[in-house]
Amino acid sequence: MDDILRFALLGLGLGALYALTAHGIVLVYRGSGVLNFAHGAIGMAGAYVQWELAVNHGVPYWPAVACGVLGSTVLGVLTHLLVIRPLRRASSLARLVGTLAVFIVLTAVAVKRYGDSVQLVPAKLPSGLVEIAGATVSEDRIWLLGIAVVVTAALHALYKRTLFGLGTTAVAENQGAAASLGWSADLIAAANWGLGSALAGLTGILIVPVIGLSVTGLTTLLLSALAAALVGRFSSFPVTLAGGLVIGVVQSELTRFGSDVTGLAASVPFLVIALMLVARGRALPLRGTFLERLPALGTGRVRPVPLALAVVTGLLLIGLSSPLWADAITNTLVLSLIILSIIVVTGYAGQVSLAAYALAGTGAFIAGHAAADWGWPFELALLAGVLGTIPIGLLFALPAVRTRGVNLAIITLGLGTTLETMVFQNTDLSTTPGSDGIAVGKQTLFGIDISGVDHPQRYAAVVLVMFVAATLVVANVRRSRTGRRLIAVRANERAAAALGIDVRAAKLYAFGLSAAIAALAGVLTGFRSTSVVFADFASFESITALGLAVIGGVGFLVGPLFAATFAAGTVGARFGDLVLPGLSEWMPLIGGIILVLTLVGNQDGIGRELGKQASAAERRLLSKRGPKHAGVTQDAAAEVAEGTAVGTAEGDESAAPDVRPAAPSRASHRAPELPLRVRDLTVRYGGVVAVDGLSFDIEPGRVVGLIGPNGAGKTSAIDAVTGFTRAASGSVRLGDRDVTRLPVHRRAGSGLSRSFQSLELFEDMSVLDNLYAACDRPGPWTYLKDLVRPGSRPLPAHVLVAVREFGLESALDRPVGALSYGERRLLAIARAVATSPSVLLLDEPAAGLSDDESRELAHLVRRLAEDWGMGVLLVEHDVDMVMSVCDEVVVLDFGHRICVGTPEEVRGDPAVRAAYLGDLSPEEVAP
Repeated sequence: MDDILRFALLGLGLGALYALTAHGIVLVYRGSGVLNFAHGAIGMAGAYVQWELAVNHGVPYWPAVACGVLGSTVLGVLTHLLVIRPLRRASSLARLVGTLAVFIVLTAVAVKRYGDSVQLVPAKLPSGLVEIAGATVSEDRIWLLGIAVVVTAALHALYKRTLFGLGTTAVAENQGAAASLGWSADLIAAANWGLGSALAGLTGILIVPVIGLSVTGLTTLLLSALAAALVGRFSSFPVTLAGGLVIGVVQSELTRFGSDVTGLAASVPFLVIALMLVARGRALPLRGTFLERLPALGTGRVRPVPLALAVVTGLLLIGLSSPLWADAITNTLVLSLIILSIIVVTGYAGQVSLAAYALAGTGAFIAGHAAADWGWPFELALLAGVLGTIPIGLLFALPAVRTRGVNLAIITLGLGTTLETMVFQNTDLSTTPGSDGIAVGKQTLFGIDISGVDHPQRYAAVVLVMFVAATLVVANVRRSRTGRRLIAVRANERAAAALGIDVRAAKLYAFGLSAAIAALAGVLTGFRSTSVVFADFASFESITALGLAVIGGVGFLVGPLFAATFAAGTVGARFGDLVLPGLSEWMPLIGGIILVLTLVGNQDGIGRELGKQASAAERRLLSKRGPKHAGVTQDAAAEVAEGTAVGTAEGDESAAPDVRPAAPSRASHRAPELPLRVRDLTVRYGGVVAVDGLSFDIEPGRVVGLIGPNGAGKTSAIDAVTGFTRAASGSVRLGDRDVTRLPVHRRAGSGLSRSFQSLELFEDMSVLDNLYAACDRPGPWTYLKDLVRPGSRPLPAHVLVAVREFGLESALDRPVGALSYGERRLLAIARAVATSPSVLLLDEPAAGLSDDESRELAHLVRRLAEDWGMGVLLVEHDVDMVMSVCDEVVVLDFGHRICVGTPEEVRGDPAVRAAYLGDLSPEEVAP
């Protein structure tokens, strides 16, 4: 019992430091909306400043502490001013990577200056022993707890009771409104960055007597702090303190009583992170999350001749290279594979994963044991490593079903770190007796000796061939129906689900394919020597890999080769040593600086710039070939945007289809005629009832209007019918099928489609690809077939008719961003129609249109019902349009149905006139 209390008291001191660090993260997040992944590195820098001054320059302890805290403060403010502020209009991915770039720069500087060995630092707080309830504990742990409590109380008071705290809250809620009241969002953010970073420096200085002074130890403190901040929802300082204390106590107790399980105590922060994020996550994001600008994408077309020339050239260079250069080529290609795996999951699917190296290590682990324990040859061990890692990648993907963005980055980094501490650092699992890793011996491939020790050139050639094969697979996926679905999910999960795309399956696929590619890189890394050594798979290296992916262009297949050259041990480092001896030692720092410059100057990376140059070269070539070829469009010229070997032109489906089919029959585009029955639909948000017991029917070929004042519950009703809210009750039947319990994509697949008030188009896709995303219905084997042969087919007849009806023939190859507002409105409806629905729900389709455009839209809606056989629910504020086009009108007021009937009956209803239509008379009904 005494041991339990003693370790709990020790854990309180450690948890207090976690809470202090977490408070700094909360301050930065509240002040600028940015989750600072460089927080631990900023604290590490402050600790080293204090140590340098105190040990090497004889500065007294407390003045040195003040300098260390001041140094961290300055670093925080500079991070905001030089990195984050220029990215304020960028995507959340760019801002996240901005903090990762600062992390890379600071750790590179620290490792170059101090190495990564652990320095023992004596404690300066009182360190005598005190007895509490019979348990003896060091006095400094009580001091640490007291400091954390005092700081927590001070911060709570500062942000609850002072003008500065109120200003921070105002800026966090609404920057525009706060600016109108005289608050500078930039000044507030800088102040919070400075204060939060000061806490990071103070925590770093206080914790080094407990865990030792080292670069790795202080930067990995981030996960524990993130866990505590998540408990406090990045807002409450007292709850954050409680979270940090609980994590510290649990870790301490597991250190004592769970010591037989390697890495169990270190995994506690990850478990807290996983529970908090999954419990609070949402299967689909809220409205408005699709508005961020996303990184540019290539289109993945492979140009066979340039690719063949590049491969032959690469093989010749490898054959002529020395062993050192062959080893550098191998390092470059393996890192390129890691980056390629990030392109799949982050570039194409939009899921920010920091688990690439953990998955690479998993592949090496499985293949290593297959070779060492079961005597499998290299070919089978490689296959086992790749295939065996896919289920692990799917486990990493499970949190992506309910989390995304920064939250997903946190959980994948935590999961990767847990895998590293519990498996890779467990000598019982990751070493062979007498070896420093898993002894796999020298390798042969189909009887040919390819040992990386004896024949590094042969091994490099094998790695090159496998890299090219993996790149071709990813290029195929990009051009396929599967790739289009991934990109739709990346662009807008809500809209993708509304079109029948299984968002969960798309994410799982992206993680599985990414895991397979990362595993391939891991096996090739581990088997280059006679032992698989797991020091090569440190989880935090995934941060560097994501940064390199951004440098190369996270959406471009040519990017990995160029980005990988900025890492240590690669071809770029070897060239650097030729130019300036010793330059390779500075490659991590150079890569971090280039990442910062890339984010500020060109967020789309090297791949986009190469694409622009290739486009210009192609235009010049076509112009020289004469007038016949000189009229190539900008879109066609952009087809070479992936570079020389792997292009980004449109795939087989890129050619504009014939949108003028010869008089398609009515049967070719009539929808399945299924009625919609909604009964007792109720939507509650907390104590607010948005929709109260709503019932209505929509028959095939009829248009039903749903009107009411703002806040009446119209959009909430559509969200409930289509499955976008979990706060709904009642029943929804489509034909004979009860769809009440079905998820969004299955309701859409059953024939229930919708448009959105805010359009929610796939902004980084063309009009044609928006339509393809809606009408594609991949079969069960499509996900596998698309790896080898991208499918292509013409647009279905009903989509061709829709293109003609909505006047989009000339806009098919145009990006969505180039459309006029009216064209965007029409595309949103045409895309919903492309799913061939039985019932179409239109949410304010005429918003922002002129009178003429509204009348034309009303005509189109009427034709959808009469010529296509659809049932249509029309939610619209334009009363004249509703009355002119609808067969029946339902009127809502504060969630209640106050009237239902024909337009004439609704116009004359006294309750409607009083609540919504005012003094309009039945004679004013639009014709």
